[in-house]
Amino acid sequence: MKIKDYNQGIWDKKVEDGVVYTKPVTHKIIEESRKGCWSISVTTEKPVPRHWFPDSLEGVTILCLASGGGQQGPVLAAAGAEVTVVDLSEKQLEQDRIVAQRENLQLSALQGDMTDLSFFASQTFDLIVHPVSNGFVENILPVWKEAARVLKDNGTLISGFANPLLYLFDDEKEERGVLDVKNTIPFSPLEQLSDDELKAYKENNQALEFGHTLEDQIQGQIDAGFLIAGFYEDDFGGSRLIDHYTKTFIATRAIKRI
Repeated sequence: MKIKDYNQGIWDKKVEDGVVYTKPVTHKIIEESRKGCWSISVTTEKPVPRHWFPDSLEGVTILCLASGGGQQGPVLAAAGAEVTVVDLSEKQLEQDRIVAQRENLQLSALQGDMTDLSFFASQTFDLIVHPVSNGFVENILPVWKEAARVLKDNGTLISGFANPLLYLFDDEKEERGVLDVKNTIPFSPLEQLSDDELKAYKENNQALEFGHTLEDQIQGQIDAGFLIAGFYEDDFGGSRLIDHYTKTFIATRAIKRI
C-alpha cells in the first residue's frame, strides 16, 4: 500500500464529507484578522500563544505546512503575512483558494509532500506553521530536516502533533468506555492492525496514522537544528474518554539555530 496516495485520497474524501478540519474560516474571522484580532490552532482546541509570533506579520513569509483546509493560511494572510500553503490533498488546498478568492487575499496553495520540499530553495521562509499532520507519514525525521532547510536562520517552526500514548489504546473499546492497552509505540497500522481492521479503515474513510515516539518528535527537531523554545499540551476538548485522564496533543515552538 502506498501510504501517501491512500491518505491523499482519504483527505480528499473528508473535504467532500465536510469534516471539521476541512471547513474554511468565515468572513467574520477574516475581517477580525485584518484588524489584528486573530488566532490559530495547530492542535485541536488551544490557540497558539500570540507571543510565539512576531508582533506584526506584515511582510513575514510563512509556510503553512500540511495545513490545507482554509483555516490557518487565510487567517495569517489576512493579518498581513505572505503565506504559502502546502498540502498533499488538492481538495484541502482548494478550501484555501476559495477563502483567498472570497476575501481578496494574497495566498499561494501548492500540492506537495511534507517530507520533500525540494520545490523550495533553502532559507525561503521566516516562519513555518505545521498543525497536527505528521502522524500521516511513516517517518517524520525528513519533515524536520526539510523544515530546517527552508527556514531562514533564527526562523521559527510552530508544530502540533499527537502524544504517542493516544495510539496505545483500542479505539473501539474506548468508544464503549474502556481504555484497553492494545498497541505498542511506535505504532504502525501496517504492522499492528489485522487485515480486517485495515479493511475497516478503508470502509470508514479513516486515514492511516502512525504513532511516532516523543524522541522522534522532539529530539528529532533538535537533531535537525532547532532549539525548543515553547511547549504546551492540548486534548479533544473532553469529547473522548482519554481526555479525562491526560492530554493527547503537544505543540512546540522551535527556533532554527545559526
